[in-house]
Amino acid sequence: MNDFTYYTPTKVAFGRRALEKLGALLREQQCRKVLLHYGGGSAERSGLLGRVREALTAEGIAWVELGGVVPNPRLSLVYEGIELGRREGVDFILAVGGGSVIDSAKAIGYGLGSGGDVWELFERKRKVTGCTPIGTVLTIAATGSEMSASCVITAEQGWKKLGCTSDLCRPRFAVLDPQLTMTLPDYQTACGCVDILMHTMERWFYADGGMDLTDGLAETLLRTVMKHALILRDDPQNWDSRAEILWAGALSHNGLTGCGTDGGDWAPHKIEHELSGLFGVAHGAGLAAIWGSWARYAARQKPARFARFAERVMRVTEAGTDEEMALKGIEAFEDFCRAIHMPTSIGELGLHPTEDEIRVMAEKCIAGLGGPAGKVVKLQADDIAEIFRMAL
Repeated sequence: MNDFTYYTPTKVAFGRRALEKLGALLREQQCRKVLLHYGGGSAERSGLLGRVREALTAEGIAWVELGGVVPNPRLSLVYEGIELGRREGVDFILAVGGGSVIDSAKAIGYGLGSGGDVWELFERKRKVTGCTPIGTVLTIAATGSEMSASCVITAEQGWKKLGCTSDLCRPRFAVLDPQLTMTLPDYQTACGCVDILMHTMERWFYADGGMDLTDGLAETLLRTVMKHALILRDDPQNWDSRAEILWAGALSHNGLTGCGTDGGDWAPHKIEHELSGLFGVAHGAGLAAIWGSWARYAARQKPARFARFAERVMRVTEAGTDEEMALKGIEAFEDFCRAIHMPTSIGELGLHPTEDEIRVMAEKCIAGLGGPAGKVVKLQADDIAEIFRMAL
């Protein structure tokens, strides 16, 4: 077991009447002017933004609005939000939407709180020194950004997709009402489930340390998400399954399932960031498309952990060597992905990257990290390029 510090400051309002608590949550923050940040028209059409505005009005809180967040949120809108926030004297940001909206809000908060060019924080040229406080009203279970210290933004120039992690951006509160996720298209629900699984699996595939309790929590979370993802495939309006997935998403990325480990192996996420950064694919679908190839590549050198994944998570019961069990576990997970209509190859995304594009993605991945990717197996650009080829 490694030493760890577990820090989760986000106050969570969860359940059918969670949105009714928004006014009280805002009052606790003693904010004077809010930047209301959101994505497209669905939040408006559903009436959610109207209810949020009513809560702000009831509390006597002034606000300005910035919509337009897209999947793989863009740096240009972040710059627009920073300029708006400075001009209007914003002292709190309320993100209404999914992980892309929350990440965009965090980046705006960085820019307002740390000064200078916010992109320098993502390029690791400067450290985060401040972040305007953030609250969230979540509409999709996926990224876990509502409780995490993570933020990922895409710069249109060069289509660089980089992350910036700091406890300063952890939201002050999160409103989690399963009812708000009911209108999601089936594809987005499935993408979200894969993202939740990956946040947990990438912590579970560590190289050093670990605790039986942490492993057990992660394994239970993984099995729970897979169970309820299948239920939602057939019954999208199942409130209990929506609730299970929503809470799992929050716990998958707040640090709980990584306590006592070396932090886990985030290579699949870093590899996928290049894929979605260049081609704009849905993050969860991209993860499903490349995970099996990464797993087969990594399992060649470290089969024992993958064998345990097969036994503990995928419930593979046949006997075999570590190598045989590892492969069965990987295949079982890919079968699950197919069952919820997620791709297991890049070709299934409708993408056919050229060899030049593969090399560019691999080299950008290493450049963005400033060194090898991964912990279970440390990957260089040639390794990542081979994983992309395997995933075609």
